[in-house]
Amino acid sequence: MKFFFMRTAGAAMLLSGFAFAQSAPPAAPPPAQLTPDGQNPDGYYKLGPDSLPMEGVPKGELKGPFVIKSQAYPGTQHTYWVYVPAQYDPAVPASLMILQDGQAMIAPEGDVRAQNVLDNLIWRRELPVMIGVFIDPGRTPEQPEPNLHEWGDRTTNRPTEYNSLDDKYARVIVDELMPVLYKEYNISKDPDQHGIGGASSGAIAAFTVAWQRPDQFHKVLSIVGSFVDLRGGNAYPDIIRKSDRKPIRIFLQDGRNDNRGMGRGGQYNQARDWFYQNVQMMRALTDKGYDVNYAFGMNKHGQKMGGAIFPDMMRWLWRDHAVSTDPNNKTERSFDEPAKTQAAK
Repeated sequence: MKFFFMRTAGAAMLLSGFAFAQSAPPAAPPPAQLTPDGQNPDGYYKLGPDSLPMEGVPKGELKGPFVIKSQAYPGTQHTYWVYVPAQYDPAVPASLMILQDGQAMIAPEGDVRAQNVLDNLIWRRELPVMIGVFIDPGRTPEQPEPNLHEWGDRTTNRPTEYNSLDDKYARVIVDELMPVLYKEYNISKDPDQHGIGGASSGAIAAFTVAWQRPDQFHKVLSIVGSFVDLRGGNAYPDIIRKSDRKPIRIFLQDGRNDNRGMGRGGQYNQARDWFYQNVQMMRALTDKGYDVNYAFGMNKHGQKMGGAIFPDMMRWLWRDHAVSTDPNNKTERSFDEPAKTQAAK
């Protein structure tokens, strides 16, 4: 087990929008959640250069949105986008990374901006060439698409799909989405080359997919994972301890000011304490001998810290991708240029 911690400096600003009927006066905004010493827990996390566009770095293509209808959840459909790196060569099998709540992961002004991270890290050979897939929770055709202000908890099938511990959402990913991807792209069939991740309920969903289908996914990325009693997720530490170890590598991120299980009446519910349950997950995985890394900061529930360290989470998960140690290998010692550029030289 390795311990990893990163703290970034800078200021962050949260924006929110509300729609009111003309007859209703605007409600006063809720007070900002502060640390006990009166500071903004998210105020010291900001995106670094790896998460921003860099001049001279080849840009991958973000395709979509596409829609697939679900058999696991009849009557619903899933919207997704596909990132194809500039270095993708159809003759060479690529790695695969799937992120839940896709719209939030690729939002140009969001907290992760995963497509920029993939551009930069693939270019510098810090990640293998990989196809990125960003999938939203299922919804009926009449329901609205999730967005940065409403990820779908009130308007889509997100709570059922993401927070349940059964295999139904794994079927969405493995049996419905991946066959479509395999038809369109040359993706490695090796589960060591498959990663899955998400934030909040999207993180526990990602873990559940890997837990249910370790034959398909060996890498999990979790940002403020909802391993709490929404639909029994707090049972995972005991399940992990009682089960045979699975070939899963996982990076957990959470914050001391995440949702801490305080109910409306001020009564504490440990089963709904995000930080406590993430620490329990880390301990159970560690005790069982999993390849686990973790970073626990000061952040609230959200992607401020997770977004800031997302590049490092990805590096760690994919740290063993193939390299050449031959000092005469000029390709290995050069930036990873697009296949077309290499052919032109």
